[in-house]
Amino acid sequence: MAAKVLTVIGARPQFVKAAAVSRCIATQDGLQEVMVHTGQHFDSGMSDIFFEELSIPKPDHYLGVSGGGHGQMTGRMLEQLETVMLEEQPDCVLVYGDTNSTLAGALAASKLLLPIAHVEAGLRSFNRSMPEEINRIMTDHVSRFLFCPTRTSIENLAREGIVEGVHHVGDVMFDATLHAIEKAAEKSTILADLGLDGKEFSLATIHRAENTNTKENLSEIIDYLKRRSNDNAIVLPLHPRTKQAVDRFGLSLSGVHVIEPIGYLDMARLLSCCSDVITDSGGVQKEAYFHRKRCTTLRSETEWGETIEAGWNRLWKAPDGYRDQTEISDYGSGQAAQAIVDYLMRL
Repeated sequence: MAAKVLTVIGARPQFVKAAAVSRCIATQDGLQEVMVHTGQHFDSGMSDIFFEELSIPKPDHYLGVSGGGHGQMTGRMLEQLETVMLEEQPDCVLVYGDTNSTLAGALAASKLLLPIAHVEAGLRSFNRSMPEEINRIMTDHVSRFLFCPTRTSIENLAREGIVEGVHHVGDVMFDATLHAIEKAAEKSTILADLGLDGKEFSLATIHRAENTNTKENLSEIIDYLKRRSNDNAIVLPLHPRTKQAVDRFGLSLSGVHVIEPIGYLDMARLLSCCSDVITDSGGVQKEAYFHRKRCTTLRSETEWGETIEAGWNRLWKAPDGYRDQTEISDYGSGQAAQAIVDYLMRL
């Protein structure tokens, strides 16, 4: 019988990572995947379009859990995921990244004594006020298989006493980017739709809780974008959380080219053609590098420190500029997903 891997996803970055790994699982006779979508990102612009564009199989279980506080959301997911795991009896539970869905999947599996595999293990921003940082730490400490994108992430785990089951596989987001670049150039019409053909623009994203939960922080970021727009047009796909915060605080995004949330192929096309990137997203920081675009990170720290060391990224309030640019070998050659599946087959 094939070993059963239960994959837990719920947020946009996880759809992209899971697509790369799921493609590899589908080629293995010895593995069967059961996909569970928690519903954390539930609307068509943040969820459905990714399944369509990335050819991700329809989830076997859709939990429909979204909204509410972090504890409420995680608790509801935990309860429903436990029921699914008891029904499916998987041999391994696969989780991605650092969202509430990640933590809920890991906690549900750990309570049932199921082996947990964590993709993007070992990342640390060293800022425990970030919900994502707590999610990462707790997930790593209950996981049996820890798939690390960089050597720094392996060192982070070792400092916390985690050395068993740790594997450096590279970054599955690089796999996804390589898969998407040609497809996006062929299928995406986003540049023509926005009137950006042949024009220079910066691509921005904002969604982190620490940047959207207070009027002061969000106002400061919007003012920064407006100043930057004096030099270059700013295209901002507006995350639902950010839109709600802008409306709640009575702020204005005039001067910024605001668009609705977009699919992965349109995002890949914008990344390919923009002049630079401004973001608070960990994933977009890396994608900027994969497209060889300089990035300004709207945070006081980053879990992807190698992008700063290599001169492709900078923190927006840092007093110094970009360092000399070098290549980042840790992310691998686009075979991270296959390496993960190979380890799962052996382990």
